[in-house]
Amino acid sequence: MTAAPALDAAPLDLAISDLRESAASWTAVPLPERIALLERMLPRIADGAPGMVADAARAKGYEADSDWAAEDWVAAPWALAQTVGAYLHVLRRLAAGHAPVPAKSVRTREGRTVVDVFPATATDRLLLNGFTAEVWTLPGTTQEQLLARAAGEYRGRPGEPAVALVLGAGNVAAITPLDILHKLYAQGQVVLAKMNPVNAYLRPHFEKVFAEFVERGWVRFVDGGAAEGAYLTTHEEVDTIHVTGSERTHDAIVWGTGAQAEERRRADTPLNDKPFTSELGGVSPCIVTPGPWSAADFRFQAEHIVTSKLNNSGHNCVASQILLVPRHWSGTERLLAEIRHVLRELPQRGDYYPGAADRLGSVTGAHPEAEAYDDTCRLLVPDITDADDPMLTDEVFASALGVVRLPGDDAPQFLRAATAFANDKLPGTLGATLLVHPRTERAHRAAVDEAVAALRYGTLGVNCWSAFGFLLGYTPWGAHPGHTRQDIGSGIGFVHNAFLLEDVEKTVLRAPFAPAPRGLFTGSPSLSPRPPYFVTNRTGRTTMARLTAYATDPRASRLPGIFASALRG
Repeated sequence: MTAAPALDAAPLDLAISDLRESAASWTAVPLPERIALLERMLPRIADGAPGMVADAARAKGYEADSDWAAEDWVAAPWALAQTVGAYLHVLRRLAAGHAPVPAKSVRTREGRTVVDVFPATATDRLLLNGFTAEVWTLPGTTQEQLLARAAGEYRGRPGEPAVALVLGAGNVAAITPLDILHKLYAQGQVVLAKMNPVNAYLRPHFEKVFAEFVERGWVRFVDGGAAEGAYLTTHEEVDTIHVTGSERTHDAIVWGTGAQAEERRRADTPLNDKPFTSELGGVSPCIVTPGPWSAADFRFQAEHIVTSKLNNSGHNCVASQILLVPRHWSGTERLLAEIRHVLRELPQRGDYYPGAADRLGSVTGAHPEAEAYDDTCRLLVPDITDADDPMLTDEVFASALGVVRLPGDDAPQFLRAATAFANDKLPGTLGATLLVHPRTERAHRAAVDEAVAALRYGTLGVNCWSAFGFLLGYTPWGAHPGHTRQDIGSGIGFVHNAFLLEDVEKTVLRAPFAPAPRGLFTGSPSLSPRPPYFVTNRTGRTTMARLTAYATDPRASRLPGIFASALRG
């Protein structure tokens, strides 16, 4: 048996030493220069975007000109540029002497203080017409408290100089750079980012994007696996840790491994008690409310559901894993038939993330009746009835979708059953999606509002896959509050959050139930066509490349090309 190579700690120590020496200088950087640094970052994102996408596509098994590569434009350069733009919007408000949040955006709903965070600009209203996002704060938070506490880093309450360790995720390219931005701009900390071995090929791209921060000692990138991660998490010069990964990763860092780890957890005597934030995934539901759906609605929402499963081959922490449907609604089988049709017609691709084959094998082992489509990576389990089914207890993190039929003869009854099932039976609180026809929502407003308020998820998408909240920059991203280090669930803390809000409970996203122009007839009018991130959108790659160019250099002359490509999709 070949011995594991010895850990070379010297480059890790050097990186931390550089950051420690420069931490105070980042704290002292005035707001105008922090803004200028982000402004100068945007052209570097634009310049590096094609190469970043090409490398990501090849690593996942297809070429950069494949339709699948639309997701790489979305989840790498566009998400990064969009979030930089969100920070710039808020920081420029602060530089102009305004509060980070306009007072008119803060209101009370269901006895809670709520902030309208998207759309934030006229461009948002134009390019994502009909999409909205509101942030709900913790019970008891007043409007005055919310406005006073926001953006403390820039309003007299800066953090102490500190070195933050970001353990990068291996699945979605934008996760690591967005976590770095949050540590720098929301918490005022310099950052050591350890690349995940799965996507360490992105390191040169990120070093170019953050070139000025690297040159001035505020950001360092290192490679390595579990040994390097373990060394860094216990390093005495690392002050805080943020990790995107699994519950197992968190527990190994905090409680250790071996026979005594569980004893430490029960006694709450951690091996590592550094300030720790995390985003850890779970089993994410998509709830389908019965209603007066047309044939076009069934097709469009089937594409929506399949996108929420197959984007990035299902290697997303909020990939829809369980479809909650009404048992006695005539539309249930019609929707499943459309989902099967979409699964059959999509071009082939494989699951690339380590361990995916074993996890899918566990699904087929538990469900010999599972339906496999095309490349056998796409699995549909059409009727889950066992409360202890592994699809309900374990995150698959691959292209498997399970269906649970719940009771409820009408929308209110079904929504109560679905809310209870999602909250009490499915592990994880990161993201959930709720599909509801506009006419159903108008007819049963109280029931829908009750479900929205009661679902315990950090991001809830109403007619919008919850993952969209990861991309906007303005929206906090993290698990629903309530987890502890002893019961970590989907994690602790929120990232992104460009308005720098405190006391966050969750984000509620909304999108048109139907695209333009059909939304005029369903009661969800907007100018938005089929979203370019849909896996069925054949111009999605072109649209997202053009949107990325606009996000990095917002010239009006770019808009006609964006609209033309989006409409063709």
